Amino acid sequence: MYGRLPSLSLPRRADGEVILPPVAPDDVLHNSGLIQQLAVAAKDAALLRGVLMRTKEDPSSTESTSYAPFSLFPSPVPKKLFTEAYEVQQDFNMLVDRISQDSEFLTKALASTVQVDEFTAGLFSIYKQVLEEGITQTITLGINRSDYMFDRGQDHSTSLKQIEINTIAASYAGLAERVPDVHRHVLNFWGKSDEAAKILTNNAVKGIAEGIAKAWQLYGSPEAVVLFLVEKVSRNIFDQRCLEMELWYKNIRVIRRQTLDIYERGSLDDEKRLFVDGYEIAIAYFRTGYSPEDYHNDDCWVARLLIERSKAIKCPDIATHLAGTKKIQQELARSGMVEKFLTDCPKSAERIRATFVGLYSIDEGPEGDEIIKKAVEDPEGFVLKPQREGGGNNIFGEELKQLLGNIKDGPKRSAYILMDRIKPQTVKNYLLHPGSALKLSECVVELGVFGVYIRPILVTAKLVYQTRTMSQLPRSEKEREMN
Repeated sequence: MYGRLPSLSLPRRADGEVILPPVAPDDVLHNSGLIQQLAVAAKDAALLRGVLMRTKEDPSSTESTSYAPFSLFPSPVPKKLFTEAYEVQQDFNMLVDRISQDSEFLTKALASTVQVDEFTAGLFSIYKQVLEEGITQTITLGINRSDYMFDRGQDHSTSLKQIEINTIAASYAGLAERVPDVHRHVLNFWGKSDEAAKILTNNAVKGIAEGIAKAWQLYGSPEAVVLFLVEKVSRNIFDQRCLEMELWYKNIRVIRRQTLDIYERGSLDDEKRLFVDGYEIAIAYFRTGYSPEDYHNDDCWVARLLIERSKAIKCPDIATHLAGTKKIQQELARSGMVEKFLTDCPKSAERIRATFVGLYSIDEGPEGDEIIKKAVEDPEGFVLKPQREGGGNNIFGEELKQLLGNIKDGPKRSAYILMDRIKPQTVKNYLLHPGSALKLSECVVELGVFGVYIRPILVTAKLVYQTRTMSQLPRSEKEREMN
């Protein structure tokens, strides 16, 4: 009935080798005249191709936009690590899906976190209620993005290391799909047409749209719509619109609503079908709801519960949302934990395990005390992560040392995990920001891989549709620390 669609393929040379762009040489990077010309051409190309954001000054205005920040030159990625990231994504799809089905594991793993983190506790309360009532939706739809850096070893070799996996509101597929054309134009303008031909085509939005469309078909109501749950104001609206337009091209109606709209005008019928403003909702796709700031008052929590109790396909459902928390990421790093979920797929477990760096619980007890002591003694060697999504929350260096000193003797420390700090290879590039002067920066390349999967609820741990696709997010070292 379902069948498995083929995975999206990577562009390859005739000999089958995946080609990735080279680093710009120093003589070009320091040629200010050429750089100025390339920057103007790049910005115009970005505006032409739709690499857009609303402005900081007027983020709610439809009349004021600018180009989204991006790098002047394409980011070099080791071919071997690129392929590893691409191939392991289906393993992560399967792992996340199986975790979401294991209520005993989620309950035990998050037990200490829900005692001290109100946001996670609120999500878990909804999860418990839905479990007690019985899950109504018949289809699971997952859209994840796994983010990586290329860790530099003492022997200067590089390896693929996961930063995090995002199971809710994974963004930038739309903008990332448009950036390759900009970089091709920059290289062609520079006279490097051979290098321009090596830039991979990014098809992230098309892959995600295919997954949503497949889930919409399985829902089985041609008049039902896809609901985008969005913030009141979002500078990144064009990234969302890219996906929205792909669905419209497939003749699938999309409506955009805020969480409070669901509280005020949403309802369930006797069959627990979700209706909003008279529209039956086939899929509730979250582009908000991942941060405490997204729940302004109790009404927002009531709306989230209403959605979760409904027959609508949630992307993600509450279990998958919880499966993406930092605490779960840390628990998976424990010996044998990934293998427990993938007993029938040892090679998948091996590939996943190879991407992990050290992740540590700092719950109260001897184990937590010991790792806190190590982090205080070497604050540059660790990252402190709260149970938050959306960037800008990680804590480093002296700030990490100070915060650990403040929380080490109390239960609040359970709201955080510690992670070994990745030491990535840096490359020189120019990051183009609206209103900012051109400046050569040491940049870190971050590679994101989107994964989409679908599973009927009654078919335990068996996915019927999977795909994967890539995006790249080059950042300066300062930006990486902030995000």
